[in-house]
Amino acid sequence: MKDICKEKIFKEVYSKYAKDLKRFLFLKFQDLETAEDVMQETFLKLWKNCHKVIFSKVKSYLFTLGNNAFLDIKKHEKIVKNHQKTNNFSHSTIQTPEYLMIEEEFLEKIEKAIENLTDKQREVFVLGKIEKKKYKEIAEELGISIKAVEKRMMAALIKIREEIGHF
Repeated sequence: MKDICKEKIFKEVYSKYAKDLKRFLFLKFQDLETAEDVMQETFLKLWKNCHKVIFSKVKSYLFTLGNNAFLDIKKHEKIVKNHQKTNNFSHSTIQTPEYLMIEEEFLEKIEKAIENLTDKQREVFVLGKIEKKKYKEIAEELGISIKAVEKRMMAALIKIREEIGHF
């Protein structure tokens, strides 16, 4: 029975299986550099565990280690990808209490500023900015000219900006 822990036998095993293992790993990873790295790591593990491996099972052992390394790497990539998605999601959707308080304060200021507009200004502002209607549609709905809509909107925006300031 051949002892894999002997350097000469180990070199024979390497010469016999390294190329096939690298091809196998390349087919899995579709990346030559990764295939070579995993192949080298696989042979290192074989060397470290040579006393546990039966010579007749060495090929199976190497390909099993290579396949397990592939699965581990893919699992890790998936976890990293999911973590990045979760991280991006949490950064974009979770606000600090300070942010929420400022947002609430800002909304209150806007509501108060809109309430302080004249009826005509408020009507045009709500139709244009909240209901997203075009000036032409607002003019037709209110029975006024487009120029009158523009003037009321401009006056409303100026008044709101003055009340809110540079929040």
